[in-house]
Amino acid sequence: MSEFLADGVELFAGICVRDHARARPWYDALLGGPPTFVAHEKESVWEVAPHRWLVVEERPERAGYAVQTLFVADLDARVAAITGRGLEPTSEEVYGAGVRKVTFRDPDGNEVGFGGNPGADLVVDA
Repeated sequence: MSEFLADGVELFAGICVRDHARARPWYDALLGGPPTFVAHEKESVWEVAPHRWLVVEERPERAGYAVQTLFVADLDARVAAITGRGLEPTSEEVYGAGVRKVTFRDPDGNEVGFGGNPGADLVVDA
């Protein structure tokens, strides 16, 4: 286990948006439900895995530049669930050994990708 996790470190990955109220429904659809908590009226936080958080915050001057990738155990199921909630990916890439990345872009242009390795079980230290 990483010394960071052993020390109780939490990862908060930030995404800046122009208008939190407009962005929030898009992230609800992407992540499958409402945030784990709302820090304040312009910031929502989803726990995407133990000790790993995705933060969507209204900061118009920095909106549109985020690039986040979440590596998941069943990429096809995740993408199917997201598209079932009305969002469509903007791109898909295939790397060596069949590793894939499916990218979604929010209304501000921020990139949230989901990656998966079809030939290996995903093991994540918690």
